[in-house]
Amino acid sequence: MPAPNAAPPPGAISLMAAGNLRDALTAHACGDVPTAISALMSIDPESWQAIENRLVRLGASTADLLNTVRELRP
Repeated sequence: MPAPNAAPPPGAISLMAAGNLRDALTAHACGDVPTAISALMSIDPESWQAIENRLVRLGASTADLLNTVRELRP
């Protein structure tokens, strides 16, 4: 069993990064750009790479994701 503070395997998104991404998307959807930026900057480099790789496989980018969330804002 891996140590609780062990880095995720290559290509994996850590639970902390997933929470930070969720927080960033929520803040961005509400128009809170500083909080969104802070949450995105808190994502570890390995998880960030995994997020970008998954978006590329979907034919999108981080900017596309943020724009879509912004458009869906109630």
